[in-house]
Amino acid sequence: MSLTLPDIERLFLRHGHAQYTGEPVTQLEHALQTAALAERENASPALISAALLHDLGHMLENAAAGYDIHDTPTASGIDDLHQYRILPFLRAIFGEEVLAPIRLHVDAKRYLCAVEPAYFSSLSADSVRSLQLQGGVFDRQQAEDFIAMPHAVDATRLRRWDDLAKTADLATPDYAHFSRYLTLCAHA
Repeated sequence: MSLTLPDIERLFLRHGHAQYTGEPVTQLEHALQTAALAERENASPALISAALLHDLGHMLENAAAGYDIHDTPTASGIDDLHQYRILPFLRAIFGEEVLAPIRLHVDAKRYLCAVEPAYFSSLSADSVRSLQLQGGVFDRQQAEDFIAMPHAVDATRLRRWDDLAKTADLATPDYAHFSRYLTLCAHA
């Protein structure tokens, strides 16, 4: 099944109020903060779209289960693979310039931990837990292979915004403001 742009908006309306597990923001606040950081850095419309949608897999899982999950899966030793689970639902709408940074944003964390030792200390407690479940810090060869991939640099930019987008009560533009980027990037 593919999602449409109205389906994506409905997911945010129905499940965006859910707590972004392990963090002091909701799913929607996290998405809007990430997109706002991307927009502030003059990212491309595709990368702003990826920033808005990068954790949509969490909300899709909540929607499928019919409830909001209030506990972080990492506390139970679960990697929910949200970065992969959402891709089949978005493929009919968006191209690789949106999808690849979403797919790679988890591995970007593993990469940044490998190449910037201070980066690890900036991670939230939940992000540290998930890092281990997601395979841990890349070794040198894995890091080199990752950064050579198409869209890996964009994924590292997205990752940094993702890490910063966890501020309680931060004012951002609303969903309608950022949805215009989705429309710009959607296949005709």
